Amino acid sequence: MTNMSNKFEADTGKILDIVINSLYSEREIFLRELVSNASDALDKRKYLGLTDKKINNSSDVSEIKIEVNNKEKILTISDNGIGMNEEDLKSSLGTIARSGTKAFLEQVASNSKDKKSDMSMIGQFGVGFYASFMVADSVEVVSKKAGEEQAWKWSSDGKTGFDLVKTDKEIAGTSITLKLKKDAKEFLEETRLQFVVRKYSDHISYPVKLLEIDKKDAKEKTLNEASALWTRPSKDITEEQYQEFFSHIGAGFGKPLLTMHNNTEGTISYTNLICIPSTRPFDLFNPDRKSSLKLYINRVFITDKCDALVPSYLRFIKGLVDTQDIDLNVSREMLQNNPAVSKISKSLVGKILRELKKVSEKNVDGYKSFWKEYGAVLKEGLYEDAERKETLLDLCRFSTNENDEIMSLSSYLEKMPENQKDIYYISAETRSQALASPHLEGFKSKNIPVLIMTDAIDQFWLPMIGTFKDKKFTSITQGQINLDDLDEKNKDKKSENKDQKEKQAKEFVDLIAQMKVVLGEQVKDIRLSSNLTDSPVCLVADDGDMDIAMEQLMAQRDANYKGAPRILEINGDHTLIKNMKSLLSKKENNDLVSDAGTLLFEQARLLEGKMPADPAQFSKIMNQFLLKAIPTQ
Repeated sequence: MTNMSNKFEADTGKILDIVINSLYSEREIFLRELVSNASDALDKRKYLGLTDKKINNSSDVSEIKIEVNNKEKILTISDNGIGMNEEDLKSSLGTIARSGTKAFLEQVASNSKDKKSDMSMIGQFGVGFYASFMVADSVEVVSKKAGEEQAWKWSSDGKTGFDLVKTDKEIAGTSITLKLKKDAKEFLEETRLQFVVRKYSDHISYPVKLLEIDKKDAKEKTLNEASALWTRPSKDITEEQYQEFFSHIGAGFGKPLLTMHNNTEGTISYTNLICIPSTRPFDLFNPDRKSSLKLYINRVFITDKCDALVPSYLRFIKGLVDTQDIDLNVSREMLQNNPAVSKISKSLVGKILRELKKVSEKNVDGYKSFWKEYGAVLKEGLYEDAERKETLLDLCRFSTNENDEIMSLSSYLEKMPENQKDIYYISAETRSQALASPHLEGFKSKNIPVLIMTDAIDQFWLPMIGTFKDKKFTSITQGQINLDDLDEKNKDKKSENKDQKEKQAKEFVDLIAQMKVVLGEQVKDIRLSSNLTDSPVCLVADDGDMDIAMEQLMAQRDANYKGAPRILEINGDHTLIKNMKSLLSKKENNDLVSDAGTLLFEQARLLEGKMPADPAQFSKIMNQFLLKAIPTQ
């Protein structure tokens, strides 16, 4: 028999060291993970056995066994589930979370001082099996995949690598043998094992049985309730049992933000046990991430890849749906277009959104926590789900330029001045960048709240939705907005302001003409601003052109994307602009005014996070101005 020694991958070795030596503050977690894996293996065999006669064996009783050998200090956890072949053992036990290893290491580093995060991370990154090495000097896995003849043995000390060989050992499923460390003898004690199983695995629908094999006349004992948690009445389930169930299915550790356990009967009947985890998974914004709700049919696990159960904007929902209204033999592909699944989805999504509405009204702080974690994802529904746009808009929350406390759109409408007709917003990559924008100056001066939009999805749903309760969403960085009508009720005053602006426009004709010559095609137009109060200039997208934030988003995806030239607005009340106008009275000042106009244009670009159009020219002109400002001694 040939021994095949394999080294762990570099990142796998790093993670093993972290898991074994420093990650988990509660070592008992290893048993939860091994029992959980065994339960999943039984689920898979049960499902595949419906259609594959090689796998189906009705004489087998699905169960998980824990065997204790006190004399040899050995603990064995076994199941008669789907099992693993050579390739499965290599990919599952030789490589850790291949798609998430880097993210795992980064999160470990960021949470190194937070021991409370230890137990939640294990479910997010698929490293649970390796928790065995916290209590074992060596681990041996013997497994035979259902439907195959050859069994395999995987063994490792958890340090450098693993051995993988064929074995003649008779087995159905998987057996994991742990040679316990001297300081882990507690996990040979019946009371300790029973406590851990009931604490973490009582909800598992398969019996977890304990047998002390080195004791005479020892009797097998069932340690858990052995009934699917979701089939029990909610009044009989404790909060701790719910928490452990969600931890078991990879929803993190601790109290979820929201738990929903419902039994729905009618034209379509189903049970749902779902939650919103308190912290979002590391890959929530991965483009390939889909819903991971588990679908059961008559308590038989079918799949956790049924995207039709909930839309992608609810992909943060964890848990399961169990129904008897779908044929057990339905293929996973057919589930996507199954009428019963569609009805369940419509009902379930409605329940989730109604429950979120209740939370937003009755638990404001809790909803703030939810929005912080999942708001950007929920807003994807505004773009994807036209049928529920009004419901989703009611659930959305935004901060404004006035403070960073989030508010609903209805609350924004209540704060609007009487004459305000539109819902004003500004888009930027960050809140601080938005608050630094000169576009806000006029709104601040008139106490007009402006919504801050910092999520990429905002650029897609805003033009699609258009309005909320007949109020139009209007970007303050696009088009021309006249704020005088919002806080002035006196018609004579409005007329006076209009006359002043017309007079001012005539006074700046020459300066605007000069700047148009200098800036040329870099700007679409130059005009006086009615909203700037402190800054001399700003750039505005013309009506019909792409908003500034959307252009930036396009540029991030295509380095060659240039976008349309924008309008340069100048502040006729600003001292600098007035001085530039005065200098034009003498022809010899034309170059000075032109250079100042170039600097102001580049300044406006810099405020938007862009590099100067011509860095060399910008530096040259800036240096000339600095020389004039800093005279020689």
